[in-house]
Amino acid sequence: MNLQEIRYLVAVAEHRHFGRAAEVCNVSQPTLSNQIRKLEEELGVTLLERTNKRVDLTPVGGQILVHAQRALAEAEQMEALARASRDPLVGPLKLGVIPTLAPYLLPLILKPLKQAYPRLTIELWEDQTRSLIEGLRNRRLDAALLATPADAPEITEIELFNEPLLAALPVNHRLASEKLVNEQMLSEELLVLAEGNCLSNQALEACGGKHGPARGSLQSSMQAATLETLVNLVAAGYGVTLIPALSADLFAHREIVLRPLAGRIVRTIRMASRPGFPRPQALRALEKVIWHSVGASVLQSWEKSEGQAVQK
Repeated sequence: MNLQEIRYLVAVAEHRHFGRAAEVCNVSQPTLSNQIRKLEEELGVTLLERTNKRVDLTPVGGQILVHAQRALAEAEQMEALARASRDPLVGPLKLGVIPTLAPYLLPLILKPLKQAYPRLTIELWEDQTRSLIEGLRNRRLDAALLATPADAPEITEIELFNEPLLAALPVNHRLASEKLVNEQMLSEELLVLAEGNCLSNQALEACGGKHGPARGSLQSSMQAATLETLVNLVAAGYGVTLIPALSADLFAHREIVLRPLAGRIVRTIRMASRPGFPRPQALRALEKVIWHSVGASVLQSWEKSEGQAVQK
């Protein structure tokens, strides 16, 4: 057997379809199918149950898949160690970012990162926290930018910066003329992202105490999947919300008012990674670019805005 046959088996197990697996592996479907049959012959067992609609693993196939995934991970680790010994700042860095951070942070860091480290390639994966942590565990990702602790002993993390949360209000809101907004006064009108987004829980806790406001209100029935939709609802007068400071400039053209919170509520942006990642220098390079691009500019302007009125 060889690594290519193992890769084909893992791809079929993931997609449960020969055609999609072949497409991902950049080979023809007959080639992939023949290679897996060859692997079955070498092992002397049937790995896959084939039907017209889908493909399933046999019981022994499921057991062998665990070892196949481990073998691929070890092979990738060997390749990564070899690359790191040559130059840790060359090659791909598989980076996960949560959706409430990616659209606002990446425009600030990608160009400076390219300029400072032109041979370091960012392979981006945008997803919710739980999926990103799982991606770190199974080695699909090298690092992830999160806004909540990973709470996983097999993952290490460092704090990058604290990002203030801002109140986003309709222009005719009763609190729109205030210099600072007491977040507790927003509880009954609060619009939040759909469950599964960490910003949703942070907004609920900030405006309603430990347990947050009840989820049975009109606002909770209008949960949005994106921050963009949430701000559009606010602009139309359907409620209020909290947005991260890095997103403020992108919503400057909307009919909303942004105000600092009296409680100076922040979310802590973290970089999570595997302890054994062989290119820590690449992570430190990313950390350096993030700090210089973000820490000394956008965030400080909002930290200094306490007591000042800000309208977008």
